[in-house]
Amino acid sequence: MKKTALNPIVAMLLASSTLVFSQFALAHAHLKTPVPANKAVIDSSPQNLTLTFTEDVEPAFSGVEVLNAQNQPMAVEKAKLNDKQHDQLIVPISKPLPSGHYQVNWHVLSVDGHKTKGSYAFSVK
Repeated sequence: MKKTALNPIVAMLLASSTLVFSQFALAHAHLKTPVPANKAVIDSSPQNLTLTFTEDVEPAFSGVEVLNAQNQPMAVEKAKLNDKQHDQLIVPISKPLPSGHYQVNWHVLSVDGHKTKGSYAFSVK
């Protein structure tokens, strides 16, 4: 049986395509900075939530819900894209949140077509 060496050009193409593919696999919008922050205890209800992601998002296919400790949804308006920062969603809170623990569930579609979702929590004193 004859052994053939892998052509160096083919090997380089395989290695570079693997690197490019791994970059695409990592290209998802993940939550980078929520305000209020994860596990924060704040003195009073925020007027809105600000969620900043690792890449730009499509607001028409993204959403945020806020649940209280009894898992009941709180009144929030539809998430809006920050006009000057397209990786940031702003969610106005319709009524002030009473003291308690809250979970924020989010889902986004990044501009490159990847869907991601997650959650975080904060408390109001």
